[in-house]
Amino acid sequence: MKQLFFALALVAAPAIADPLPSWNDTAAKARIISFVDSVTDPKSDAYVTPAARIATFDNDGTLWAEQPVYFQLIYAVDQVAKMGAADPAILTSDALKAAAAKDYKALLATGKEGLVEVLRASHADMPLEQFHADVAAWLDEARHPTTGMRYDEMIYQPMLELLTYLRDQGFKTYIVSGGGIQFIRAFAEDAYGIPPEQVIGSSTTSRYEVIDGVPTIIKGGELFFVDDKAGKPVGIMHHIGRRPILAGGNSDGDFEMLEFSTAGDGARLGLIVHHTDAEREFAYDREGHIGVLNRGQDEADARGWVLIDMKNDWAKVFPKTAE
Repeated sequence: MKQLFFALALVAAPAIADPLPSWNDTAAKARIISFVDSVTDPKSDAYVTPAARIATFDNDGTLWAEQPVYFQLIYAVDQVAKMGAADPAILTSDALKAAAAKDYKALLATGKEGLVEVLRASHADMPLEQFHADVAAWLDEARHPTTGMRYDEMIYQPMLELLTYLRDQGFKTYIVSGGGIQFIRAFAEDAYGIPPEQVIGSSTTSRYEVIDGVPTIIKGGELFFVDDKAGKPVGIMHHIGRRPILAGGNSDGDFEMLEFSTAGDGARLGLIVHHTDAEREFAYDREGHIGVLNRGQDEADARGWVLIDMKNDWAKVFPKTAE
């Protein structure tokens, strides 16, 4: 009789929910779950206290898409085009003229100086609240040139699940991006559940002014800090003050962050999103103008990092598209 009751109890007991339902049951998913289990189990030799459960993630190409160019650059070009339509006299350089015409080939030909000029024209010398409002308005209006989706719909469902899973297990999740810190802060909480204070990114100078009696931060145009490559570990220690135990990226621009994070004592995990799915997203790695992945791809296995194959490891890519 006891055996019968036990069997009935097993049948009636609810199944444990899969924390990563949009991940296929591959080695990548198993590694992630095994790692989280080990560092959150007080009986485990790898146990990590909640205060030290820090996870950092790149944004472009890791949490949302980054093709054909970084979405922040598309925002900047759209803003300059709007400004140029209102006042053509502001289009005083080849870079600004190319941006106003939305000619990315011509814009990229102007080099780093031209890109910085376009970013400065679209981002600088305005109250921070206005900049955030402009980004939010752009996200409401703009659509991706090939998918037709909102840019904030082109976030990766599997990574959203991973962020939620980690937070449910006592992790603090941070964005550590080469993109602009204030641009990402404009949408990160709504898109990823990551509050502004947990966003680290490249930044420009700012200044304090009292405008019409209101204390205001004005977003400047001079480069202050580049949060890319070796700058990422510097930014992490400047903002967080702890070495992460988990780090995720997608390109060689994230290599130093993964290297720094996984070099500490105890259990560590490095993740690299490998863009292998030309049908549901984009396929690229070793060559190109964006998201280049050479060293990370070559050294992932030896370093114990998980190379996430988007085509094979993810059952779904974007939240609002079919599998």
